[in-house]
Order: sequence, then structure tokens, then C-alpha cells
Amino acid sequence: MIRFLQAAGAAAISEETRMGLWTLFVKGGWLMWPLLVLGGVTIFIFVERFLAIRRASVLDMNFMNRIRDYISDGKIAIAVSLCRKTDTPIARMIEKGIGRIGRPMSDVQTAIENVANLEVSKLENGLPFLATIAGGAPMIGFLGTVLGMVRTFMDMSAAGGTVDLGLLSSGMYVAMVTTVMGLIVGIPAYFGYNYLVARIEKLVFQMEANSIAFMDILNQPVQK
Repeated sequence: MIRFLQAAGAAAISEETRMGLWTLFVKGGWLMWPLLVLGGVTIFIFVERFLAIRRASVLDMNFMNRIRDYISDGKIAIAVSLCRKTDTPIARMIEKGIGRIGRPMSDVQTAIENVANLEVSKLENGLPFLATIAGGAPMIGFLGTVLGMVRTFMDMSAAGGTVDLGLLSSGMYVAMVTTVMGLIVGIPAYFGYNYLVARIEKLVFQMEANSIAFMDILNQPVQK
């Protein structure tokens, strides 16, 4: 019997907590809904970009060795086929360079750099919006707090200017809810943005290293 009462009490407390959170969300005002949408967008962008960057970073360690062997043996078509099968930014960059073999080295380098810039631009798709959320969500939350405080003081003024601690504390904690929500959205967006940028920079270094390795391959004499 005692365990049953304890379980019932715990369930009641849990239900009260859920209702309290929902009540706080509703009392936070209409600004809570844009913040909720921004939170969902943040999760979507981070997960989608994380998976895209991870796929782009996968590269066979023997990829450049095989490219070197094919080019040295004059098997250009096989080298191009390998790049297309690999389907990564580095492979597409090398494929463009292979297609420029026979032209001046400056043209080959320019073609590789152009492809690299396009690939990096694709990887950065959505990141500016994520950075905007990181900075804008706390500001929206702060706006909600200011509006809530203004409404609280208007209610106090309508009550005849008397300081009702219950009215004041109730209005203040409701007003602060939007700031908390803004920080809940903005902080993960900020860290997520910087994490993704760091991953892209690491991939850019890999692309530069492979570009240099490819140019070294072209400077080697072709075996006949």
C-alpha cells in the first residue's frame, strides 16, 4: 500500500512538472514558437551538415598512390574512372586536374582550385543561417523578456502602483522564460557552427595536401 502511494505521488509530481513546463512555454508568449522553430532548424542543419562533411572526409589512404600509378602508366581513363567511383570533393578535384593534363601547369592548378572552392562552398551551405541562429535566438529571447517586464510594470500600474510581490515575481519568472529558451537554442547553435567550421577547415587542409601531391605527380616523368 505504501509503495502504491509513493508511486502515485511520484506520478502526480511528474505530471505536475510536465504541466508546469508546458504552462511556462505558453506563458512565455508568442516568441516561444519562433524560438522552437529555430531550435528544430538548428538540429536539422547540424545533423545534415555533419553527415555531409563526414561523407566528404572519407577517402581511401591509397587513393593518391593508385592515381600516381595510373598516370605513370599512362592509364588516364582508369584514373578518371577511379575518381568518379570515389565520389568525394578530393576525388572530383583530382578528376578535374586529370582532365587538364597536357596543358600548362598554371591552368591545371587553377582548375583544381576552382573545383576546390566550389566543393567548400557546397559544404558550407546552411552554416551562415546556423550562425545567424546562434546570434539571433538569444536576442529574440531577450526581446521577450523585455516585453514581459514591460507588461508586468503595466499590470502594477493598473493595480494602483502598489507593489504586489506575488504579481511581480510571477511576471518576472514568466518574462525570463524567453531568455532561457533563447539561450537553449543559441548555445548549441553556436557550438555546432564552430564544430562544423573546424571540420571543414580540416577537410580543406586535406584537399590542399592532395592538390600538392597531384601537382608533384604531374611533374614526374611519365613512363612509357
